[in-house]
Parts: sequence; structure tokens; C-alpha cells
Amino acid sequence: MASNKLLMLSVVAIFIPAMAMATDYIVGDDSGWTINFDYQAWAKDKVFYVGDKLVFQYPKGYHNVFKVNGTAFKNCDIPPTNQALSSGNDTVVLNTPGRKWYICGVSNHCSAYAQKLFITVQYQYGWAPAATPQILQVSHGHQLLHPLPLHLQHQHLHLQCQTQ
Repeated sequence: MASNKLLMLSVVAIFIPAMAMATDYIVGDDSGWTINFDYQAWAKDKVFYVGDKLVFQYPKGYHNVFKVNGTAFKNCDIPPTNQALSSGNDTVVLNTPGRKWYICGVSNHCSAYAQKLFITVQYQYGWAPAATPQILQVSHGHQLLHPLPLHLQHQHLHLQCQTQ
């Protein structure tokens, strides 16, 4: 019984740190969400992961934020107004991996002033669904069936369980 508890704690210790490392990004840093700012240069050296948050800060009423697809991003096509984030302090949680596009829908802020952001979101710190679950071999003949994060899939792990 005690060995099962220790085993679970060991597994939790492996998987929890990556989940707790999400980052909140203030889009545009000190400039915030505004016109005449190069958001692609801002995003260029950043790596966005599932679980991270984008925080769009701007004076309420002057800007807004729309999540759009690639075509709408390229053409600055504005979705219906009721889809806009417009609080002036909008947080977008990056829940899924893949390409994400955001634009301002006020006037011609997107088309004339390049108020738009494109990013690619990665799986959480190297985690991805495994096609086949991996088996962790644990001393005393115990096995744990669980998908491993990508950075651990090619390593041999040995968890030591102690009984009391």
C-alpha cells in the first residue's frame, strides 16, 4: 500500500512541473496592443506552449481583439462585432497547439497599421499525445502504463519504490 502511494508521488513529480510552467505574455510588452507595432518581431523569438496565455492590454474603446483564421488575418477581414474581445485587458488561453491569428477590428488598424499577431503554439513543453502508451518499469515488478512526454520517450526511466 505504501509502495503504491510512493509510486504515484513519483509519477506526479515527473509530470506536474511542466504543467505548472505556463507563461503569461503581455502582447507587445510595454507597448501593449496598439497600432504601428511589429508584432511578428515581438513574437519571433518566443516559443508559445499549450497552457500559456496571451494578454492583450489597450485603452478600452480604442482597440479590440478578434481570433481569426489565416485568410482573415492576411486580408484583415473583420468578423462580426459580437465576437470581439474588448475589455482592454483581454486574456486568451492557448488551449490547443497550432497556428493562431489575432487582429484588431477597429477601423483600419489591421490593414493600415499592422495591428495583427500570428503565432504557432507548441505542445506543452515537449508533451504530445503518444501513439502508443509507454510502460514505465518500476522495481518490485510493478508497471505503470502512461504516455510519456516527448523528451522522455527515448530515455530509460527507473523509479525506485520503497516499502515500509
